[in-house]
Amino acid sequence: MVARAVHLVRHGEVHNPAGVVYGRLPGFRLSERGEAMAAMTAEGLAPLPVTRLIASPMLRTQQSAQPIADRFGIEIETDERVVEAWNRFEGRSLAWRSLVRSPKDWRLFANPGRPSWGEPFTDVVQRMRPAVMEALRTTPDGDVVIVSHQLPIWMVHRSVARKPLATDPRHRRCALSSVTSFALQGGRLVETGYRDPAAPLLAGAVDRGAT
Repeated sequence: MVARAVHLVRHGEVHNPAGVVYGRLPGFRLSERGEAMAAMTAEGLAPLPVTRLIASPMLRTQQSAQPIADRFGIEIETDERVVEAWNRFEGRSLAWRSLVRSPKDWRLFANPGRPSWGEPFTDVVQRMRPAVMEALRTTPDGDVVIVSHQLPIWMVHRSVARKPLATDPRHRRCALSSVTSFALQGGRLVETGYRDPAAPLLAGAVDRGAT
């Protein structure tokens, strides 16, 4: 027996008034809107038979997982493998034009397809896919929820779809508090759906600072 499905949930809006790349930096928590997003996503998952909850160790993902834990009466397990990708720009301003204009940073833009400024896309897939597969295969029934981050979730999507991993970050289909679902079919991981339970709050949200 394996879990019926695994749902990759992205965290809600982050409080980031300084507008920096927060990546794996500690202390970046959900904004009030982000907390409301997390609550809406928990309610959106309510009809599903969720029996297990896993989250990245970052504060924003732990906070986003809490309403789900409360809704289903389950504990949050922490898995380091589903953490945000590391990034050499962490703690710096999101004014990318100024970064590009700085000669000392040019080497970081040498290979966007890797990417040269942070954790390679292939490395993200190589830690995320096993975490997802293990969650499915070690959960005897029901559904598993994994609360993670935009890039790691998007890398699972791209790898499952057998598409190139390198894409324009502005065009990722992985909104704040979104749910991307997968299941095993014939022993193969397949994507089964995508939805935005917190869609009513997305219009005014600030989605900046991720990697």
